Amino acid sequence: MASKRDEVILKCTECREENYITTRNKRLHPAKMEINKYCPKCRKMTLHKEKK
Repeated sequence: MASKRDEVILKCTECREENYITTRNKRLHPAKMEINKYCPKCRKMTLHKEKK
């Protein structure tokens, strides 16, 4: 049986750097993930969105 969780890449909205790889259940959460995370390039907390 295949896993129900899919890997997603989170991208900083300010510098466009791909900083994080995480998983989410696409069946329960169909919308794209948006979360505030620390960006090492910007050196501050920024909004990270799921990459296409």
